[in-house]
Amino acid sequence: MTEVACVVDCKNKLGEVPVWDVDEQALYWVDIENKLLQRYLPATAEVRRWTLPERIGSFALRSRGGLVCALASGFAFFDPDSGKTDWIDKPEAGIARNRFNDGKCDRKGRFWAGTMDDRLEEHTGALYRLDADLSVHRLIDSIGISNSLAWSPDNRRFYFADTLDRAIYRFDYDHETGAIGNKRLFASTRGEPGVPDGSTIDAEGFLWNAQWDGWRLVRYAPDGGVDRVVPLPVQKPTSCMFGGPDLRTLYVTSAVWDLDDEALRRQPWAGGLLALDAGVAGLPEPRFAG
Repeated sequence: MTEVACVVDCKNKLGEVPVWDVDEQALYWVDIENKLLQRYLPATAEVRRWTLPERIGSFALRSRGGLVCALASGFAFFDPDSGKTDWIDKPEAGIARNRFNDGKCDRKGRFWAGTMDDRLEEHTGALYRLDADLSVHRLIDSIGISNSLAWSPDNRRFYFADTLDRAIYRFDYDHETGAIGNKRLFASTRGEPGVPDGSTIDAEGFLWNAQWDGWRLVRYAPDGGVDRVVPLPVQKPTSCMFGGPDLRTLYVTSAVWDLDDEALRRQPWAGGLLALDAGVAGLPEPRFAG
């Protein structure tokens, strides 16, 4: 059994998208439903929080400082020092039932983020790529819940999950142009206790996936086989990210969401930021180049 600790007992309604800042040695993550950006400094255990103007689905660190965000209705820059938000684009302004969800930067510094049906019912979402020149490109349609963006260490494969499909897909990836193609099933959770949520890639090219309602993390080999299952003390883990000075601490976000009082008594760390030693190192998270 892998020892798991709760490093921030924050009771997030929908904690998500942890991002490790190598320069600052800090872990950033969000509580989507409470419009919160959060930062944890392991060296001091200090936690700071910022309230955004909308729900924040995902974000990436920016090379020029601050963050690029996928807020509920679109892309924006956010400066934690001033608290200022500058809008970039709202590509789905006419689709009231959608909001942005998971997102991440590729190693060329492009920010990718997908939308989802906020009612958790239909495939009305899409996947977008925000380039350094702030142009927005629509890459995939008919998505239910966008999740689990990750790239193989050799930049030849792109991973993406649709939680409504209970599936993680793999695409061929052109690192120079940002094009994707040749979609095929990488892993399915049909018949399993949970559904795929957020992911990260380790230095060996294995995909770590947090499984909502599954009480677990799953490490998938590059061929899609299950390499390892890590049980967790929370029902709704949402995403994971390697951090720490040597990138060997795996941080896991989680959610309280719709848990009743009895469920919360059984899992007092629900909604907290968890940490464990996964026995492998991760990779530094890229910054947005724009």
